[in-house]
Amino acid sequence: MSERSAAFALHPDRLFPADRETRAIARNLYASVAGLPILSPHGHTDPQWFADDVAFPDPANLFIAPDHYVTRMLYSQGARLEELGVPRVDGGAIETDPRAIWRRFAANFHLFRGTPSWLWLNHAFTEVFGVAERLNAASADRIYDRIAACLRTPEFRPRALFERFNIEALTTTESPLDDLRHHRKLKASGWKGRVLTAFRPDSVVDPAFPKFADNLSALARVANRDISTWDGYLAALGERREFFKSVGCTSTDHGHPTARTADLPRDEAAALYLRVRSGPVSAEDAEMFRAQMLTEMAKMSLADGLVMQIHPGSRRDHNPSVFKAFGRDKGGDIPAPTDYVAALKPLL
Repeated sequence: MSERSAAFALHPDRLFPADRETRAIARNLYASVAGLPILSPHGHTDPQWFADDVAFPDPANLFIAPDHYVTRMLYSQGARLEELGVPRVDGGAIETDPRAIWRRFAANFHLFRGTPSWLWLNHAFTEVFGVAERLNAASADRIYDRIAACLRTPEFRPRALFERFNIEALTTTESPLDDLRHHRKLKASGWKGRVLTAFRPDSVVDPAFPKFADNLSALARVANRDISTWDGYLAALGERREFFKSVGCTSTDHGHPTARTADLPRDEAAALYLRVRSGPVSAEDAEMFRAQMLTEMAKMSLADGLVMQIHPGSRRDHNPSVFKAFGRDKGGDIPAPTDYVAALKPLL
């Protein structure tokens, strides 16, 4: 078959074991749960999608620019992030033609073979949008046009897709500084879909987080509390957790570099807080403060019932030039060895 006419369909056993007998067991297990609703406690989604329920603009802005797994692969093979429509911190020029971005992506789609991105992108193309040919340079425009046409229909708006995918609950993550306007709009809309927020306090508990001092000042404002003391700081965090609960929050989420926890005496914790608040902060103080704050968050979870999720073990923003030009979470994350047994013992 020529590249232009090559048909494409996903194999029904694509994620099952190669061994025939084991594969049969896997098929039966999958069949027993395939029709159950999806519960997603950590969905990489924007609550504004569901609050406003407007159509996704185009295939490039749906699949490429916002997905750092996609842009990182292309960047690693020589593509410039500006060419993929990724916004620069300084507002500098980037590619704004979605079809041009899509063509560049399609011409390099073979690079994703053997990756999770290859699996889930092909699943979306075929199962969701009904694409029946492989994505490549020759098919780029045809597939773009098909997806774009789908996106213009009511059936492909965010809420319709949520219902089509049989999602029972989906959780986004927001900072304690967030006013949760989109979640509040959703709650007042009368729509039955459950899109929840998770309390993600990294920006105000990690001294290495960009603009940490400014974030603490913002925390004091939104909580309307004096946080010059350790007790005041903890009270402000507790206040924000209660606000999140009032909007439907059921969980917290913590993206620390390691799983290290600590259980310092109160006076030592208070002294540590004063040091990280006044700065500059040593690497050891920053790590110890993160460790102590995981324990403090666990204590608060015991009191308010929010389920605690810890997502450690990723070296964020490892590429300094990408971080400087494009900001956080633009594909510079690298997994790091993580000790859970000893690290979590002080908390447990």
